[in-house]
Amino acid sequence: MYAASSAVSAPNRPYRPQPQGSGPYLDPSQSPGAVSGLAGGRNRRMQGGGPQPLSGRLDLSGPQGAQLRAAVASVHRICPEFHPVQVLRRSGKSVLLVGTTGRTTAVAKCLLDHSPAWTERFRHEIAAYRAFVRHRPPVRVPRLVAADPDNCTLVVERMPGRIASLQRHPTEAPPRADVRAALGAICRVNLWRPPAGMFDMPLEYGKRIAHFHGLGLLTDRDLGDLQKLLHGLSHTQGQFCHGDALLNNVLLSPAGPVLLDWDHAGWYLPGYDLATLWSVLGDAPVARRQISQLAQAAGPAARDAFLVNLMLVLTREIRRYETAVQRTMREPTPTGTPGPGHPGALAAGEEQRLLLRRLHDDCQMARRAVRAAVGTR
Repeated sequence: MYAASSAVSAPNRPYRPQPQGSGPYLDPSQSPGAVSGLAGGRNRRMQGGGPQPLSGRLDLSGPQGAQLRAAVASVHRICPEFHPVQVLRRSGKSVLLVGTTGRTTAVAKCLLDHSPAWTERFRHEIAAYRAFVRHRPPVRVPRLVAADPDNCTLVVERMPGRIASLQRHPTEAPPRADVRAALGAICRVNLWRPPAGMFDMPLEYGKRIAHFHGLGLLTDRDLGDLQKLLHGLSHTQGQFCHGDALLNNVLLSPAGPVLLDWDHAGWYLPGYDLATLWSVLGDAPVARRQISQLAQAAGPAARDAFLVNLMLVLTREIRRYETAVQRTMREPTPTGTPGPGHPGALAAGEEQRLLLRRLHDDCQMARRAVRAAVGTR
């Protein structure tokens, strides 16, 4: 929620094959015993652990200024004492404003795209923060200040710290201490059992698989294999998940990690958060191996659930970046964009294609693991 916005682009990384043992399906010779966290790596001093001073002035001129004025007005209807200072992030879907409410620093999130899908997603996030008021999760979350589900406006406290990664897919392998902190927080969330009826199931697995198959992103054999695994998981107990366990939704601070953006929270097949985190750690094979061990430590059912989740997450990412590559090809390259004339830099389209290639390799590896799991049933 706090990370700065950027266009969908891939990190600047060289292509290299996956090291042995970093896949989602462990070598049978290795013991999949439970792993409490990532080993190794020295703890580094947290950067930006304290509150950052606020300064600046909102530009309310022009067409974009009109949107900001409307957003500020919607915030003032539910939190009159909110004084906006900076635009923290802005996209075509929403805007984040940082400001003060009395002596407290707060962040206001306002929806700009009021289409049914985004409205439902925003209201789901408001419902999650309201639920956390009575039933605190086992991790730190921003405190709710005010919310208006009708106008899709949310105000929460601003937590001190730094984002674990500003990119969806980190350019370089994150520090092991950062991954260990994020993974620990995610595992604590997955062990939490909120009261019945507080959260629903955001993902309908059968429909999502059929949808990706209809788009040509899954083969006929993928469809059959995933349906077989789903059938075997029909009586598996669901697991509460954050639903978007990316490093750019984890705020690191000396007091402990904070999880942001709860608009996908709910009940999933076990291992959904682990599959999400695994998918974005392409340059961290050790972390991937630890996540794979955690995911299947509970036995074959947990392994199968993780693999189903992983196939869906990777397919979603492939679709996301295929769309990004197509959009980049249609749009003219801005003046000053790194390219052949800038040594050591790749054009945005080439970066996206490199990431897309890695995602396809990951998906092929997950596909082989799914087929191996089906063969053991």
